[in-house]
Amino acid sequence: MKWLKEAEKWFSFNGLEEDLKVKLKEIQDNTSLVEEHFYKHLEFGTGGMRGELGPGINRLNTYTIRRAAKGLGRYILEQGESAKQRGVVIAYDSRHKSPEFALEVAKTVGKYGIKAYLFEELRPTPVLSFALRYLNAFSGVVITASHNPPEYNGFKVYGEDGGQIPPEAADTIIHYVNAVENELTVEVAEEQELLASGLLTYIGEEIDHAYVEQLKTLQLNPELVREVAKDFKIVYSPLHGTGNKPVRAGLRAFGFENVTVVKEQELPDPNFSTVKSPNPEEHAAFELAIQYGEEIGADILMATDPDADRLGVAVKNNEGEYVVLTGNQTGALMLEYLLSQKQAKGLLPDNGVVIKTIVTSEIGRAIAEHYGVQAMDTLTGFKFIGEKINDFELTGQHTFLLGYEESYGYLIGDFVRDKDAVQSAVFVAEVAAFYKSKGMTMYEGLLSIFEKYGFYQEALQSITLKGKDGAEQIARLMDTFRSERVSVVAGMEVAAMEDYSTSTKFINGTDTQIDLPRSNVLKYHLTDGSWFCLRPSGTEPKAKFYFAVKGTSMADSKEKLSSIQEAVMNKVNQILA
Repeated sequence: MKWLKEAEKWFSFNGLEEDLKVKLKEIQDNTSLVEEHFYKHLEFGTGGMRGELGPGINRLNTYTIRRAAKGLGRYILEQGESAKQRGVVIAYDSRHKSPEFALEVAKTVGKYGIKAYLFEELRPTPVLSFALRYLNAFSGVVITASHNPPEYNGFKVYGEDGGQIPPEAADTIIHYVNAVENELTVEVAEEQELLASGLLTYIGEEIDHAYVEQLKTLQLNPELVREVAKDFKIVYSPLHGTGNKPVRAGLRAFGFENVTVVKEQELPDPNFSTVKSPNPEEHAAFELAIQYGEEIGADILMATDPDADRLGVAVKNNEGEYVVLTGNQTGALMLEYLLSQKQAKGLLPDNGVVIKTIVTSEIGRAIAEHYGVQAMDTLTGFKFIGEKINDFELTGQHTFLLGYEESYGYLIGDFVRDKDAVQSAVFVAEVAAFYKSKGMTMYEGLLSIFEKYGFYQEALQSITLKGKDGAEQIARLMDTFRSERVSVVAGMEVAAMEDYSTSTKFINGTDTQIDLPRSNVLKYHLTDGSWFCLRPSGTEPKAKFYFAVKGTSMADSKEKLSSIQEAVMNKVNQILA
């Protein structure tokens, strides 16, 4: 058994870090647990890798980080001397072992003579993307597991454009990572040696200032903010992550004066001790922010995930209660404000484009088309939006205006090439201030958008299925949906089915090609314009189910949504039973 051989190698390795030795000893008598830690290498995918911390090749630790960094180093060497000198920018979040892993990356690539720029303290993922472009570096790495639970961490790779690495580069890096025969014997340089030779430089304040200057370029109505600033109240929570300093600096630069930070969640905490999940998509993450909001009568509540690339927003509804907006709703508010204000100021380009994902609400397309702007779909994952921005920059075919996805990821200014909760937070604050200047809440602004474009409603459900058995269950689920074609859902016929694993769309027995890369995703379009989608998560042990409808009223859309969700999830539960 291969896993047993790998386990024996680790158990007999004398130089193993002490904390990993202790954890290995704890599991040594549990055969199934040892197998789980060693049955495969933690997968290095198209964007990097993410996994639970601990000993073994199927866990994230110093040695699997070195293995990944060595693969990246060999890829950079292959690109020539210029790539070596331009080097790698490295950032990290507030998770367990993040600072240590970041330094290990620098020490590993430094062994190959590759320059490393390492942030002196934790920074958001979008600031890493910005820094890569600002420093004209060749590559970037951020140590983060985004909004995953505390036991996770990750290694995420960026290309020279500041976006996540494209597939061709990813394939080469994966090849080099997989070529590392023994992760326990990867050689690294010493920190002091790298500092003395100039191969390691610590960075921070200069990047922060330059980033804030770019944030200022996103502001559309500074005079409007000045008018309402004294009475406009914001509650913000970094959820124990990296957003605290940059979000506050950005809000200050935009002219917002009344910003209250949730004290219990202000400081970095790798255990995220005040929340069950540090994910602003989870409404429970807003519990403390809502308490703060009720105390001071806040106009808007905002929260960012640990690496500050996702933003959650809560506002008062018509009953005066705070409700957490969906990513689709926040995106619609941002988009309507952006396009309407640019049009009013004569700043809307003829070749403007809005980019969204295949699981993002169609209200974005409706808003874009109303303003004469093209809306374009990509696969799920912001790297695909980043790729499009880069293409348009090279070809001049389109002018990028906004990119977003339903999972709380938005980008307005292309000085970053990944979703950016910092710029999203300052921009959303301006959107809320705009509605306040009109005597409206942001929720009332959302209702006005529904009245204008239709009552779009969406929902997401997910099932967590961990480990080897879980991966097999998710595969069986997708295979069953593919082999047993669904024709009717909640009394409505399926008009078309899209299978992105084969880039094929099936309509009335006819196959047409989908002009997008292949991915393990199924999407079903119903005759009334509703749709639902099945997708295994690329970063978590989850199967995700997306649902979307357009109704004639809020009640009508909610009823439709509930019926479709119930029908689909009943079938899912039958398959998994």
